[in-house]
Order: sequence, then structure tokens, then C-alpha cells
Amino acid sequence: MAGNEKIVFVTVGTTKFDALVETVSSKQVLKQLESLGYTRVIVQYGRGEYEPDPVITPTFRLDVYRFKDSIAEDIHSASLIISHAGAGSVLESLGAKKPLLVVVNEELMDNHQIELANKLYRDGHLLYCTPSELLKTLQDMDVSKLKIFPPGQPEKFGAELDKFFGVS
Repeated sequence: MAGNEKIVFVTVGTTKFDALVETVSSKQVLKQLESLGYTRVIVQYGRGEYEPDPVITPTFRLDVYRFKDSIAEDIHSASLIISHAGAGSVLESLGAKKPLLVVVNEELMDNHQIELANKLYRDGHLLYCTPSELLKTLQDMDVSKLKIFPPGQPEKFGAELDKFFGVS
């Protein structure tokens, strides 16, 4: 299965987001992902209390881990990323030019994550939902309509800083 794996990578970053982890590892969501042709789901569950049981069948696999030094390899091997709405995870996923489905944590106070997800959704770069909407979003999603997120231009930022400080 390794040669033609179609992987979903799920990340909560360094946070606790059990609602996402429980939903994405539910039988209904895993069955939907398999019906979409995905052969492996990797769940990084962070500080969460809920740890899904791994699943191994001849055609499908669910692997889980809490943390590792770098998730870059998981991001780059993924065909789809399902992520919490933390800015770091979102920007790293978009920078890798991967289809991204952001799941917003409704339990957070002053939820700036919704603003970030909504803005990037309106710009056509990602899809987003809440944990309770995840299954329906997966059933309806068309990642072919997503636009590539433009790479950052740190040289422009540096030039603006130079101007501001009167260096240039």
C-alpha cells in the first residue's frame, strides 16, 4: 500500500482539541475518507486526552501520535490536511500547497481562528467547518476548486522595515 498511498494528515499542533480528534477518528468519518479514496489517516493529537485506537486493514490505516520533532514530512506526504485553525499550522499547510480543511474550535474564547479561517476561505485557499460539520463537509468538498496560497515575500517586508527605520 505504501507506493500509492493517499494520505490525510490531521494536526492539532501543540494544543488540545479532542472534539476534532474524536470526530475525525469516528467510524463515520473514517468510512467517508476511505470512500473518497484515502488509504491512510495520520492523526497528531497534541495535548489532548483522547487518543484514538490505531486501525489497520488491508486497504486502510489510521496511525496516531502525540508529538514529534517535525511534522513537515507528514504535511508533504499528505494528499489532504485537516487542521485546527492555529495560524502556524494553517500557514505551514498552505505553504506546502496542500488542500486544507480547517476545523475551528468553537470552545475558544475570543475566537480569532474563525476570522482567519473565514478570510482564507473567502479568498478560496481552504475549506473550513466545526467538528460537528466535518462529515458533511467531507461529503460535499471539492478540493479542485481551491486556489494555491501565494508564497510570502520576506524581501518586501525587509525593505519596508529598512524604510521605516531609515536604513535604506
